[in-house]
Amino acid sequence: MKKYTYALPLRWADADAYGHVNNALFPRYMEEARTRMFQEMLPTDETGRRQHAFVVSRSIVDYRAPLSYREEPVDVHVRVVTCRGARLELAYEIRDADHLYAEATTLMAAYNLETGRPRRISQAELDFLARYTEF
Repeated sequence: MKKYTYALPLRWADADAYGHVNNALFPRYMEEARTRMFQEMLPTDETGRRQHAFVVSRSIVDYRAPLSYREEPVDVHVRVVTCRGARLELAYEIRDADHLYAEATTLMAAYNLETGRPRRISQAELDFLARYTEF
């Protein structure tokens, strides 16, 4: 299976009084991994980024185990489930070698922020996303 992996450092402020990472932060962890993955694909100029944006339309997280604060990073794996038209679905795992802390999916739309409308995913974007597609 092809996937992008980001070693995400935990922050002290992410932990609650019991030393567990707050579950509400997991979507932010997914966003950080996705943003780093997309850096190579998205244009570097502001206008290009606005015209070739992706926006989240749905996010589902299944929490599997508590994640305790620690110095070592946790891995966030991202892979492409489907990609066609203007629709992109990504799957995530937040884990380390021993534990799966969460599984998630996001449904995203390719979007032009300048026009305020969905757009088709470009061939260059499809080529990039194919690196992380399991098919």
